[in-house]
This record gives sequence, structure tokens and C-alpha cells, in this order.
Amino acid sequence: MDSKSSEAFPASIEAAWGLRERPHKGPKRGLTLERIVSAAVKVADEDGLDAVSMSRVGNELGSSTMALYRYLATKDELLTLMLDAAVGPPPPLPEGLGWRRGLESWATSMRAAILAHPWTVHLLMPKGPPATPNQLAWLDQFLQILQDTGLPASAKLATQLLISGHVWSHVSITAAITLDTEPGSLRRWSEYEPFLRRVSGGGRLPGLRAALDEGAFGDDPGAPDDHFVFGLERALDGVEAHIRSLS
Repeated sequence: MDSKSSEAFPASIEAAWGLRERPHKGPKRGLTLERIVSAAVKVADEDGLDAVSMSRVGNELGSSTMALYRYLATKDELLTLMLDAAVGPPPPLPEGLGWRRGLESWATSMRAAILAHPWTVHLLMPKGPPATPNQLAWLDQFLQILQDTGLPASAKLATQLLISGHVWSHVSITAAITLDTEPGSLRRWSEYEPFLRRVSGGGRLPGLRAALDEGAFGDDPGAPDDHFVFGLERALDGVEAHIRSLS
């Protein structure tokens, strides 16, 4: 890798790709970037993202905080690698799905991977282009699915932004309404519909009131989410119409 690339991306990201030599000397023999990230993911799974700190991760590994900084320059780098490790690589796709069913499978798999570690929803807003191994593996698989559609490369990337954006917004909302159990939180789903009915009385918010009366907010958020499927299908309808317009 040239010097410009080395300056553009943190050393920990290059190390995750095997593009940079990792520290071998130090007081804690056996400490590796992979072990640090794995320990941090374990802390987040058990106690939430707020519990993750360099000192807590060091304690989990029986190491000093300063030893971790030989592998990671900042906590943000750790969070980036935690997200990559928790979500993991995309599962293989069955042969012969076709592009539309392939993207349905891709989006459904990404949604499941994120919700398996709900704290990851707090890290989905990117701070830069995807650069970690699993992030780019998801992007690569998406582009391969669209390979024979006739879409130009720029349109394939735009489609990826469209579909991944749908997944991210959906899982963020799902996590907010299913995981928030703080007393007094208006986001708790069991209390949300009664709250909306109170604030939409007396002719206020008539559109919202009509949706309430039709039962739009009565769904169990723990059940299979029709909203996710509906939004995904409508997005794919638009992509399909565009592909047809090119022929």
C-alpha cells in the first residue's frame, strides 16, 4: 500500500486487512487486534455499547489500557471494528435466485445480522466510506447480484445505498420500539398507541387519527415485520422499472 493510502485509513483498518505489520513486542504476550475486538463485542453483548471503554476491554483481557493503544489509536477505531465483527460477512446466496430475490435475501440477511447484536444500530451511521473486511464483503456481494442487470456501476452503487438505507432505518426504529424499557419512556410500544390517541384527540392530527382507527399502530413489533417487507418490495419495484427502461 502506498503512503497516501496509509495516511487515509487508520493503521487498525489496514491491520484488519493484513496490510500492516502488527505489534509483536509488549508486556502482554498473545494480545492481538482480533482478541481486543472480540472482547469489546462481548462487553457490548452483555452490558450494552455504553459499557465499552478501553479500560473495560483491557480488564477483560487482563491487560493495561495503554497496551490496547498499541493496536488502536482511538476508541472510534475500536467501534468501527466491533461493528464489522458483530455483523460478520454476508451468508452465501443460493444459486439461481435472480437479482430481485438475491437483493431480498441480501437485505433480509443484513437486517437479521444487525438485530442479532442490537447495539450495532447505534453505529450504523457511517463516518466514512466502507473500509473494513466484512463491510466491503457485503458491498461486493450486492454488486455481484446486480452484475447481469445492465445497470451501470454508478446505478448499482446508488441501489446499494437505497436498499441498505432502508435496512438501517428499519432496524433503528425496530430497536427503539422493542428494546427501550426505561420507565416512563414514550417509545415503549405497549404505551405508544394510547399516547398517540391522547395527543390526536379533538380534531388534532386527523391523518394520524385515521391511521390509528384503522389499526396501523396495533401490530406486535416482535412479529414478522410487514413494514420492512413492504418498503423493500416498493424499493425493488422502482429498481426493476428502471432496469426495464434500459432495455
